[in-house]
Amino acid sequence: MTEGRQPLRAVIARHGLQARKSLGQNFILDRQLLARIAAVPGPLEGQTVYEVGPGPGGLTQALLDAGANVVAVERDRRCRPALAELEQNYPARLKVIDGDAMRIDERAEAGDGAHVVANLPYNVGTALLLRWLGGDWPPWWRSLTLMFQKEVAERIVARPGTEHYGRLSLAAQWRSQPRIALSVNRSAFVPAPKVTSAVVHIMPSRMPPGVNARTMEQLTEAAFGQRRKMLRSSLKSLPGALEALDELAIDSTRRAETLSVAEFVSLARALS
Repeated sequence: MTEGRQPLRAVIARHGLQARKSLGQNFILDRQLLARIAAVPGPLEGQTVYEVGPGPGGLTQALLDAGANVVAVERDRRCRPALAELEQNYPARLKVIDGDAMRIDERAEAGDGAHVVANLPYNVGTALLLRWLGGDWPPWWRSLTLMFQKEVAERIVARPGTEHYGRLSLAAQWRSQPRIALSVNRSAFVPAPKVTSAVVHIMPSRMPPGVNARTMEQLTEAAFGQRRKMLRSSLKSLPGALEALDELAIDSTRRAETLSVAEFVSLARALS
């Protein structure tokens, strides 16, 4: 399907598409870069990929070229004609859903074991990630390959004691393994955002035994809700938390950003 392919800039011009700030859109036009992003999850031949915000279909085509079957969710109906052309060129391998990704039942649409690959709209990226990292475990997805603003990516992979370490770090690390796969210069996008971006790759790992996911959410929310406070202050409203600190010999004068993921897991287990 590579012969005679139009440049993405021409596809966008032909369909009169302009990225909308209100939808958090930034289009990538470099097909080589898109192919590199599509390669991050590993071989995709015959695999199902769930994509959010395909826009004019640049990443979608790269995923299809890699052999994937793609389920794409797009709320901007202006992009539908460009995506319809891809549906014609890749019969039975692309399914486009008109709708809001925050309201879609991904498991019902993509099935268990799908890879998620997306240049996420900036305005919903973190909310979608937290949703995919929450709930039952193991999750419905096999891997997540997601574009974020670089600052968000750094928060996802941050280590204890660093300025970016917080709730998002814990959500991503306590039962999965995130890494920054590649950085993307702002010049790769149309329109160019004000910040550098990065592609994050996340693989699910074993669920720590004896830990309730909701308890972990409540614990990290309380601990980082008042970031500069000592644990004895930030956790005092959480029943049993101060007693758990004593039992685990965790100094209550420490601040949340100094606790390791393993220490948070131990606390959540004690509270569960």
